Amino acid sequence: MPATTLIELDGLRHEYDEVPGSDDRAPLLFLHEGLGSVGLWRGFHRRIAAATGRRTVAYSRLGHGRSDRPAGPRTPSFLAEEAAVVVPALCAALGLDRPILVGHSDGGTIALLAAARLDVTAVVALAPHVLVEPFALTEIRAARTAFESGDLRTRMARHHDDPDAAFRGWNDMWLAPDFRDWDVRDSLSGITAPVLGIQGDDDPYGSIVHLREVADRAAGPVTITELGCGHSPHLELPDDTADAITGFLAGLP
Repeated sequence: MPATTLIELDGLRHEYDEVPGSDDRAPLLFLHEGLGSVGLWRGFHRRIAAATGRRTVAYSRLGHGRSDRPAGPRTPSFLAEEAAVVVPALCAALGLDRPILVGHSDGGTIALLAAARLDVTAVVALAPHVLVEPFALTEIRAARTAFESGDLRTRMARHHDDPDAAFRGWNDMWLAPDFRDWDVRDSLSGITAPVLGIQGDDDPYGSIVHLREVADRAAGPVTITELGCGHSPHLELPDDTADAITGFLAGLP
């Protein structure tokens, strides 16, 4: 992947990768999953950029990839804070006008929450979360064991300057007792832009219930595509996922 760039927001540097594109189409902003980064999209954002001709930006949240560490510990509202503060600041700094937000997992949640507040063209949410399903916590606990006793930390160090910050910022928060009641369904009614939701039917981190809640509560149109895969449709079934996204984008006004 080409070398990434750093942009400073509120005194902290965020890593991003940009692909130029047409000025007359809404740009794409990619938001990664809980342990992700720009690099861990594995070039999928560039594939969608090439297929659509749209300007495309993928960025790493603080504590992820080559971005700086966050200024303080996360709280249960960390996803909403990213949507309310960082996403609009990044869009303003980079001139991303009425973007299409493409998010995976935690990034999908951030995309939905941002769309409820901001003027966006559309949202693509891959395996997002809008509440806590108890069975998903089993997999998150298993990830903690793999990080502390297995090789997960070593593997993460290839993609994150601070693998501990990246892992703890996600894992500790999701397993915190006061996160068990986390629920953002009441925020979804603010979404008026079209939404494409993509969900794997064998996802250990979440079920189709999340996208059904989005469809029930959002004010705009919601299309749901269920694929025969796990938690990362864009990596496990990249052709099917790319086809679904490009077809959705082609149908936008």
